[in-house]
Amino acid sequence: MAKLRIAQYGCGKMSAWTMRYVYEHGAEIVAAFDINPERIGKDISFVMGGENKGVIIQAADKAEEVLKEVKPDACIVTTMSLMSDLEPTFMMLAGLGINTVSTCEEAFFPWNSAPAITKKIDELAKKNNCTICGSGYQDMSWGSLIDTLAGSCHKIKKIKGSSSYNVEDYGIALAQVHGAGMDPETFAKEIAAADEVSDEVRAAMIEKGEFLPSYMWSNNGWICDKMGLHVTRQTQKCIPQFWDKELKSETLGMTIPVGNATGMAAVVTTETEEGITFETECIGKVYAPEEVDTNTWTLEGEPDLTITIKQPATIEMTCASIVGRIPDVINARPGFVTSSQMPTLTYRVLPLDAYVK
Repeated sequence: MAKLRIAQYGCGKMSAWTMRYVYEHGAEIVAAFDINPERIGKDISFVMGGENKGVIIQAADKAEEVLKEVKPDACIVTTMSLMSDLEPTFMMLAGLGINTVSTCEEAFFPWNSAPAITKKIDELAKKNNCTICGSGYQDMSWGSLIDTLAGSCHKIKKIKGSSSYNVEDYGIALAQVHGAGMDPETFAKEIAAADEVSDEVRAAMIEKGEFLPSYMWSNNGWICDKMGLHVTRQTQKCIPQFWDKELKSETLGMTIPVGNATGMAAVVTTETEEGITFETECIGKVYAPEEVDTNTWTLEGEPDLTITIKQPATIEMTCASIVGRIPDVINARPGFVTSSQMPTLTYRVLPLDAYVK
C-alpha cells in the first residue's frame, strides 16, 4: 500500500509533534490548516522544524475546498476541547467522508456529555463511510492501562485515579477551559456553577448540549464502556487551584496574580450497576516552577493494585497516541466510534499503511 496521506487541521503546539510523528511513521502530510495569520502561508516546517516539506499552511476557512481536492486518508484535528466548538469541523470532515482523529478531550467519549451533537456527526459519518474519533494521552494512560490492570483482579470495588498536567503545554483553548487566570468570582460563575445542580437539571443540560464535561467525565464513560459496566449515576465538581505567588503564563499572555485560579481540579464520581465506583480527578493548571505531571491509579478489591507513571511525558504520549490510532480509525466501522470500541493501542513497528486492512 502507498504511504498514508494525512491532513493536519490546527497547526499549534500539538501539531509540532503529530506532524513529525506522521513522517517518522512512514506517512506524509498533504495539507495543513490554521487560523493564526503568523502561520498561514508558511511551510509546515515552520511549526514542526526541520527542512521544508513543500506543504503550505492554509487558512482554516479554505479547508473544505482544499480537502475535496486533496482527499487525504485521514485528518488529525488538534484545536479545541469541546464537541460544541468542534461540531462545524467534524461535520465538515464527516460530510467529505474523511476519517478523523482528534485531541478534543470531550471527543474521547462524548456520548455521555454531548449526545445530540455526537449523534448528528455519527449519522453523517455513516452516510459518507468514514470514522470520527477522539484519542490522546488518556487513551492508554487513563483507559486501556486501567482496563488491562483490572484483568488481573479477582474483584473490584472502587477505581481511583488522579492525573495532573501543565495547561501551558496544550494551548490557550485548554487553559481557558480550566479557568486558568480567572478570579474566584468568575471561576465560580463560569466553571464551578455548572456542577452545582441536581441530577435532573444536569441530565437536561446534557440533552441540550449545554453541559461542560471535565476530562475525567469523558474518561469514566470510556472505561465503563471498555469494561462493559453500566453507569447509574455520575457527578462532577470543579475546584479552583491557587498558588501563593504570581505565575507567568506564556499561553494566556498574562501574569496570574495571587488569588486568581491557576487552573482547576475536576473530580468525577461514577456509580455502576455492577457495584464498581469510580473516583477520579484530573488537575490541569499553570505549574509553579517545582511542579511536574503525575498519573496514579488504584484499584481497590482483591487484590488492591496501584500503578504510577512518574512524570509522564503527556504531550509526546498524546501525539503518539493520536498518530498510532490512525490505522484503527481507518479500519473502524463508519460513524462516530470511540476508541473503547477499537483494539488496544499498540506500538507501530512498521509504517502506518502496513496496519490498514
